[in-house]
Amino acid sequence: MPKQKLNPLPSAAFQILLALAGEELHGYGIMRQVAEQTDGRMRLGPGTLYSSIRTLLEARLIQENEPREDAKLGGERRRYYRLTSAGRKLARSEAERLADLLRVARAKKILRGQYV
Repeated sequence: MPKQKLNPLPSAAFQILLALAGEELHGYGIMRQVAEQTDGRMRLGPGTLYSSIRTLLEARLIQENEPREDAKLGGERRRYYRLTSAGRKLARSEAERLADLLRVARAKKILRGQYV
C-alpha cells in the first residue's frame, strides 16, 4: 500500500489548516498568516504552498471558493480557500497528538517552560 501524503501530517499542511481555521484566505494571505502564527520560523514558498494546497484540496480538507475580486489589487481576481469540517477535525487531531508529545517531553524533563 502506498504511503499516504497526509499521514503523518506534514508541518506545512498543518500550518495551512491552522491559518484557515479563522477565516477564508487566498494563497498570499495563507503565506503571511503562517509566517505570523509561527513568529517567522516557517515561511512557505510558492512551491510548497501550492503543492500543499493541491494535496489538501484532493483530500477534501480544504475547499476552494469562487474567485473574487480584490479591491487592493485593482480588481484582480484571487482564489480563496476555506477549511472543511474534515480539515478542522484533522487539525484538532494533529494538535492533540502534538500536545501529547509535549506532555511526554515535559515528563522526561526534555522540555520545560510555559508552552501549553
